[in-house]
Amino acid sequence: MGFLLFLVLLIAAWQGIYWLGVEILALWKPYAMPSPLGVAESFLDLCQDGRLLEATGNSLLRGIGGYVIALVIGVALGLLIHQSKYLQKNLKPLVLGVQTLPSVCWVPFSILWFGLTTQAILFVVVMGAAFSVAISVDNAIKNVQPIYTKAALTLGANKKQLYLYVILPACLPELVAGMKQGWSFAWRALMAGEVMTTSVGLGQTLIMGRDLADINQVMLVMLVIVLVGIIIDKCIFSVAEKRILRKRGLTGGNE
Repeated sequence: MGFLLFLVLLIAAWQGIYWLGVEILALWKPYAMPSPLGVAESFLDLCQDGRLLEATGNSLLRGIGGYVIALVIGVALGLLIHQSKYLQKNLKPLVLGVQTLPSVCWVPFSILWFGLTTQAILFVVVMGAAFSVAISVDNAIKNVQPIYTKAALTLGANKKQLYLYVILPACLPELVAGMKQGWSFAWRALMAGEVMTTSVGLGQTLIMGRDLADINQVMLVMLVIVLVGIIIDKCIFSVAEKRILRKRGLTGGNE
């Protein structure tokens, strides 16, 4: 209830600033300042012909598909880096450096290699998230208490048993946090890829709003992007984190 009240007050303040700045003081042009009423009108227009639903669905499918691929590549790369001192010393700094690249830097490569296709968007998503996942996997395993592995080896565990029954359970909370971070990188990279291509999606709908000088449509798409990110986090990653922590007695029963 408190959160809903906060949203109502926030929207009311936003509308008040619009009226004051656009209609009373004329500080901004109407086409340069979005308003809650204008965003609501754009929402109804895009929902009537199904464009918003189609764009959101396409973006979600691409985002999830690219994220799954990035997860597989990132986990494999993270395990390789952890297993090899040579890769730890030489490859990990390179991975860290590449991770700092904005996702939009991969767009020219993706267009030249794949054209204006869905594969080009998936490439940008994978490149934007895989290295983050790899770094998270390596760090999660490194942060496992050495006493756990020593005890398991003393009891005769082989490498497969060590990873499945000791290391993986011990680093699971940090792994989930790393996966959540990987999803945030993937979702942002997806928008960069869609903005630069012609495939129907939230990014392309955002650019259409810009081309039409429709600031309300641009704002609407931005809000949808944020909302989808929040829903994915709350319904998947936060739930997984709470269950893991609750099983380990690290949170209260009411959380």
